Amino acid sequence: MTADRVTAVTATALRLPRLDLAATDAETTSARRALCRRGAVPDARVRELTRGILDGLRSNTDDGVRRANVEFGGGLADGRLLLDRGELERARDALETDVRAALEAAIANVRRFAETQRPISATTDIVPGVSIERRWVPLRRVGCYVPGGSAAYPSSLIMTVVPAQVAGVEQVVVASPAAADGTLDPVLLGAAGLLEIETFVVAGGAQAIGALAFGLPDAGLEPVDRIVGPGNAWVTAAKLELAGDVGIDLPAGPSEGLVLVDGSAHPELAAADLLTQAEHGPDSPAILVTIDPAIADSIEAAVARQLANAARRDILTTALERHGQIVLAPDLAAAVSFVNDYAPEHLSIDVEPLEATVAQIRNAGSVFVGRWAPESAGDYATGANHVLPTGGLARASGALATETYGKFVQVQRLTRDGLAALRPTIGRLAAVEGLLAHQAAADLRFADERP
Repeated sequence: MTADRVTAVTATALRLPRLDLAATDAETTSARRALCRRGAVPDARVRELTRGILDGLRSNTDDGVRRANVEFGGGLADGRLLLDRGELERARDALETDVRAALEAAIANVRRFAETQRPISATTDIVPGVSIERRWVPLRRVGCYVPGGSAAYPSSLIMTVVPAQVAGVEQVVVASPAAADGTLDPVLLGAAGLLEIETFVVAGGAQAIGALAFGLPDAGLEPVDRIVGPGNAWVTAAKLELAGDVGIDLPAGPSEGLVLVDGSAHPELAAADLLTQAEHGPDSPAILVTIDPAIADSIEAAVARQLANAARRDILTTALERHGQIVLAPDLAAAVSFVNDYAPEHLSIDVEPLEATVAQIRNAGSVFVGRWAPESAGDYATGANHVLPTGGLARASGALATETYGKFVQVQRLTRDGLAALRPTIGRLAAVEGLLAHQAAADLRFADERP
């Protein structure tokens, strides 16, 4: 039997497990809960090992990052930790014309969307003589982790850096690992050159996050104020471990996608959307939700056909075997309820009524509406950010955005008359809580009015 024949047989034999939401037995309920409450945090063992790596960096970060790069991979062949601006500019100038044009188009679209998100400062008058300003302040220094090595993602560089620039961040530091041979992806470097990145740290995993959080004193790199960007379990664990030392965006698990369709959907397109998500890695969930068992059968068959000739067949097959799922709902309301419970990172919708269904979605990182909206459009070209909450965190969080790169400072202004108006409230509540120095701090300002 030929290798192609073996592949075809394997693809045809692939069957995705099914969950019928109409069933009410304990096993179905447990399976649904496991899907929807999966979480994005790495297991305890990864977090423990990550803690050890970070502890080894605290006393001498520069040497510690170099040692970790040697031990775990991700460093340059010559051991340098920083690239200079000239290297990035040369990589920019060496980009092929069509690649550069694609990068520039993506940068322009992300920038255009990010500019609509810039927060504004506002002042509110509470009572006469009392006003509160909510002032937007960009962060001074931000670290953007970008996956690299054997799987470099220039698109993730764009998604993390452009909103920072729009926000007005003073210094954007990029960290990304080299490949096993100690080299960096030329397109990733070219994209950094296009974005005029000044500081590029070459390191991967936990040590890269440590370098951003602790700084590299010998190399002249100060610690950043917040770390953003996607990464593997080691990156996520390091961000969580250092959340008390530095701001982070979100812990991010494997990329995931959910496709919601009814009988009107095109099976080949729905299958392609499922494979798009599975292609991210062997741990990436790809979930089909439908009210129509017949379309589920057709899409499953289309997945098998497309899988047989896919370039990344091994990764796709592993992802589907481990994390592929078909969820059958008794009606569209039940399907939407499941989607909101699952809270997918990516959600593709092709049902009737379309917009009325989209309006009912409250928990999803990014929604792709209709058959002309493949998830890959958002990954590369629409301008929407593709750094998204995973593991169900879309129930409480949204996409990386311009506001991620700043904060609001509260500024309170009171006149004498304003404080006098608030004085009874301050005194009574301070007395209730037993914090009499609080009461005195207000009363003493009126000491000249006492008999």
